[in-house]
Amino acid sequence: MRVLVVTAVPVERDAVTRAFGDGSAVSVFPVPGAEIHRAGPFDVLAGGAGPAAAAAAAAFALASDRYGLVISAGIGGGFAPAAPLGSLVVAQAIVAADLGADTPDGFVPVTALGFGRDRIAPPPALVREAASATGAVTGDILTVSTVTGTAARTTTLLAAHPGAVAEAMEGFGVAEAADRIGVPVLEIRAVSNAVGPRDRDAWRIGDALAALTDAFGKLIPVLEGWTDHDRNDS
Repeated sequence: MRVLVVTAVPVERDAVTRAFGDGSAVSVFPVPGAEIHRAGPFDVLAGGAGPAAAAAAAAFALASDRYGLVISAGIGGGFAPAAPLGSLVVAQAIVAADLGADTPDGFVPVTALGFGRDRIAPPPALVREAASATGAVTGDILTVSTVTGTAARTTTLLAAHPGAVAEAMEGFGVAEAADRIGVPVLEIRAVSNAVGPRDRDAWRIGDALAALTDAFGKLIPVLEGWTDHDRNDS
């Protein structure tokens, strides 16, 4: 089964392909707006930051080849204490946390406005197997267009999404592209920083990228044993 992996930036893409060694086994070929780095069963592309860029990149790649699974991957912020620095998280649900409307009474999600959706669920059996293989925490991964930088915003997000373990900027865009053509999706993140007040000195980007490489090495046997027929298993 060939797997499409969509990251935001090249350093995350390269962390994924390093699971296959020094890069000598990686081949590169273009798709509209990006390039795919093929390593083992993974076609990995850096699609850009944010849900719109991620959705566009994933859609172009999905139109160029046949894939059995799409993975949104990279580093992200973890909600303490569930997801500490350096840990891995796998999404039970990929949630568009800021898609909706602001009102005098607070935020209203797009679903409450009567249109759209704000949540896509990966295959439960695959979530369990991926988390078991990598030692990841499972829970909701929030997709945000503006990264959280205050304690107040952290509290608001957790009140609205008590199952959240992490936030990032691309997952829901990738999930929408995959789901619209019937391909299952997974999101995996390595935690580089705590969600909350912005403190660049406390970020551990290098450790998170190393954890991402290690995770994809461990995912290979899981994906080799998983087929599309398992996608609706609970």
